[in-house]
Amino acid sequence: MNVRNINVNLIMFDIDGTLIESCGFDADCYLKAVKTVTGVELNTDWTLYTHITDAGILDEFITMEGLHENRDALHRQVKEEFTYLVSSHLKASPVREVDGAVDFLTLLQARSDVEIALATGGWEETAKAKLRSAGFDPTDVAFASCSDHVQRTRVMQTAESRCRSHAFATKTYFGDGPWDKTASRELDYQFILVGNSLQHSKQVDHFRDPRSVLSLIGI
Repeated sequence: MNVRNINVNLIMFDIDGTLIESCGFDADCYLKAVKTVTGVELNTDWTLYTHITDAGILDEFITMEGLHENRDALHRQVKEEFTYLVSSHLKASPVREVDGAVDFLTLLQARSDVEIALATGGWEETAKAKLRSAGFDPTDVAFASCSDHVQRTRVMQTAESRCRSHAFATKTYFGDGPWDKTASRELDYQFILVGNSLQHSKQVDHFRDPRSVLSLIGI
């Protein structure tokens, strides 16, 4: 029996600011966790850091502040404090999806020509907690985070490697930051900007109109 080959398109998403409205409180929790554990204020000029992920920024901050002798312990303690703060926030105030995002991912998952993946610069535990709070179910989706690697391109590559398919007709990444755009260019992904944090030719404010979003992807 002949089996019809279907061209599968990989559609990968960042999480914070892309699928969920979490950037504000997430950054506040991160800064507070770092200060609580180390006693030092984190410099929020992100251009100072090479890898814009929770683990990557923390690792460079530890080096900048001369705290490297306690590097492993500080990573563990900051992550634990951050997880506690995020969990407390979500209990008091569940996070919201970017409009239409939950239904859009559900629509994509039903398509035979699409596989979705999630690649975030956050830690796995907090990223998945925020997703569930906003109404997403990440259980059966290829997923990678800075728990896997501090470098964003490596996080994306790890998420791709966990997909069911391993040959894609197209690869698209939805993100909200300049680091997302840079990583997409380095990996030869089509990049679609969510929000208006920078200038980019392909951009969406929300996912309420799936047809128009799919037209940007080209499927």
